Amino acid sequence: MIDGKIVGRGHNRRVQKGSAILHAEMDAIENAGRLKASEYKRAVLYSTLSPRDMCSGAALLYKIPKIVVGENKTFQGPEDYVRSRGVKLEILNDETCIQLMTDFIAAKPELWNEDIGE
Repeated sequence: MIDGKIVGRGHNRRVQKGSAILHAEMDAIENAGRLKASEYKRAVLYSTLSPRDMCSGAALLYKIPKIVVGENKTFQGPEDYVRSRGVKLEILNDETCIQLMTDFIAAKPELWNEDIGE
């Protein structure tokens, strides 16, 4: 989101696209298209759960200043490092997000482990 406008949406599409890297955050950044540095610096990245290393790295690369995280109970990415680089993290711990991820992990543990690099 930039200046209150959604510029890209994403979903975890690793299975659907046979991709090793197409987590939801990467998909959203890709779908936003090529943006100017000044636009990324005004962006907010929204994620259902705490971004892992790869997605956090993309946010750092493009200097996205704020990430809103739906929940970090089921998984916690490199939040301290991201904060140390000046990114504001807003952790909602929304019950709907927690339940969504808890259900997914229970239903598809192999896919979850692949998603988090286990």
